[in-house]
Amino acid sequence: MKKFVLFVALTAYFGAFAQVQTPQPSPAAEVKQTVGLTEFEVLYSRPSMRGRKIVGELVSFGSVWRTGANKNTTISFSDPVKVGGKELAAGTYALFTRPGESMWEVFFYTDTDNWGAPAEWDANKVAATIEASPQNTNAVETFSIWFSDLTNNDGVLNMAWEDTKIAIKIEVPTVKKAMASIKKALNNNPKARDYYSSAVYYLQEGQDLPQAKEWINKAISMDDEPYWYFRQQSLILAALNETEAAIAAAKKSLERAEKAGNWDYVKMNKASIAEWSK
Repeated sequence: MKKFVLFVALTAYFGAFAQVQTPQPSPAAEVKQTVGLTEFEVLYSRPSMRGRKIVGELVSFGSVWRTGANKNTTISFSDPVKVGGKELAAGTYALFTRPGESMWEVFFYTDTDNWGAPAEWDANKVAATIEASPQNTNAVETFSIWFSDLTNNDGVLNMAWEDTKIAIKIEVPTVKKAMASIKKALNNNPKARDYYSSAVYYLQEGQDLPQAKEWINKAISMDDEPYWYFRQQSLILAALNETEAAIAAAKKSLERAEKAGNWDYVKMNKASIAEWSK
């Protein structure tokens, strides 16, 4: 009897820790992307076609779709953004779609705790609705969401399955955040790197180039060793059509890059000097 009781106890003990593990038919996925100074994150599940007809049948026209599988697909923004030109506050949203033959509606929904589409659709919880024209694409077996066409100021949210893709432009407040950061840094015991980063940002964004020149000169006056400082100085000067000064700066960058053994910078500087010397 004691052996039987021990057997039952051991069976219950090990049974409590036993768990069958099988793969999910629609595995979870996470997509993180930095756009400018803003963080994006998408959490979703990825169903596959498995020989089924998807758009227009499994994902029917005219009905709200969960845009994935299982629990809500969510998208998060660390800053306020513009989605398809519409303002959207920072935060997390459920991503729903209503497919159509010639136009899809994309909904950013504030309630993210539904399993699938909400049982009762609440228009007051729709933070933004975007219309997107479906595009033909190569066969996509597994539903996919990704970001592309990234710049400092925007990127494109893509969703595709089967032979259909939709794309939505998302704009981020990089200029506002960068300008605030530059102002704060340069008013608080700035280092050479602060002046350098500010100058490079102004060059990249086509901002006040004379100001960029002043900042890069200041950076070099504080530290004249980095070849990349002189490289950016040469590009700023070239953009200001100060060609002779640009060549002189490129030569200084070249000399320091050769000494450091950075052959990528050597190649870039040689190419620029040849171009600007014509």
